Amino acid sequence: MKIVILDGESLNPGDLSWQSLEKLGEFTCFARTASDDIITRSQGVEIILTNKTPLNAKTLAQLPALKYIGVLATGTNVVDLAAAKACGIVVTNVPAYAPDAVAQMVFAHILHHTQAVAAHHQAVVDGQWVNSKDFCFTLMPLQSLKGKTLGLIGYGDIGQQVGTLALAFGMKVLVNTRSIIKDLPQGARWVERDTVLSESDIISLHCPLSPETEQFINQQTLALMKPKALLINTARGGLIDEAALAAALIQNRLFAGVDVLSTEPPCADNPLLHAPNISISPHNAWATKEARQSLLDIAVANVNGFLKGEVINRVNL
Repeated sequence: MKIVILDGESLNPGDLSWQSLEKLGEFTCFARTASDDIITRSQGVEIILTNKTPLNAKTLAQLPALKYIGVLATGTNVVDLAAAKACGIVVTNVPAYAPDAVAQMVFAHILHHTQAVAAHHQAVVDGQWVNSKDFCFTLMPLQSLKGKTLGLIGYGDIGQQVGTLALAFGMKVLVNTRSIIKDLPQGARWVERDTVLSESDIISLHCPLSPETEQFINQQTLALMKPKALLINTARGGLIDEAALAAALIQNRLFAGVDVLSTEPPCADNPLLHAPNISISPHNAWATKEARQSLLDIAVANVNGFLKGEVINRVNL
């Protein structure tokens, strides 16, 4: 079968091997694909792999040879799942390939705000330590994590990893999910969402984006948070009303660390890009080499399973 990757650059910028996919069929990889090129590059192709290149109902209707779509991510919003099912196209995703990498980024943002390593490094380079009257100096109060409360909204693979790291730092952990969880590690407990918002020193979002959760972090919910609390988002940008968060940051009421924004790449006028008290990473929490290799391995297993008639990780049943 013909296998095409429409946007392979983010998964493999050159440090991984496509050999495992090349063994499975006639393989072509495009670094990225513009909307106008999707049909041309996909004609006569039975297997398409995509990360962010959209495959909507109109596009799928023009690809009669297509039998399988492998989403190179956990989220599947880039594919019209109902249209794919109607066309008899199998769609799979790649779950749980990088919980450790994303959890690591959560704490990278937390430590950025509590330790200020980058700011102090720059101060040293600028000569402030050389000219200091004392053997050390601080630009701002540093904070210990021990004894602080971390609130997790969502408790899937990533949320659980973050909770484990928090407990290792000696933190207390509050968990909120749609259903009550009773069997939590010692030091963690399930509470209502408003309790997470009002009692946590740090809040980390790990819930899916849905009509119920879209912009649930807004002016009203931000007002529930402790003064100077830190909000972390490595889930989906659409969970946050960015204008409301920017206003809270400008007023010095809160701090934030985000790996995702509502539109990616962001518009130049996104209010968070120039707000104070925030750290922003460009949606690369998932992108350690080890995590990308894991993603590729699972994606190959998905394709191999499909070819053998043993479909795994299907999302459009």
